[in-house]
Amino acid sequence: MSSLDPVIADRLSRTDAGLVPAVVQQHDTGEVLMLAWMDDEALHRSLTTGRATYWSRSRQEYWVKGETSGHAQHVKEIRMDCDGDTLLVKVDQVGPACHTGTRTCFDDGLLA
Repeated sequence: MSSLDPVIADRLSRTDAGLVPAVVQQHDTGEVLMLAWMDDEALHRSLTTGRATYWSRSRQEYWVKGETSGHAQHVKEIRMDCDGDTLLVKVDQVGPACHTGTRTCFDDGLLA
């Protein structure tokens, strides 16, 4: 059971797995860092602790970004889109955001 504010929870439109995609952006530059997933509890933890917390679909557990790597994300603000089906998490990123060691997860995927 999550402690997420019911007003926020009622606005969310989740996947069948109870998740909402979270686009993560550097708060001062607008640089898109990564995409992760949140459920109600991850969102609640991010809002209340100021540390970006996500749901790992592969490990089936919560993870606080940077807890083991030191590459923390300090939450500056979280916004919900007009449909309630996507979150924008603006953070102050410490070090690289991507698990590959690059600043963003979008550094190696230019398609056009």
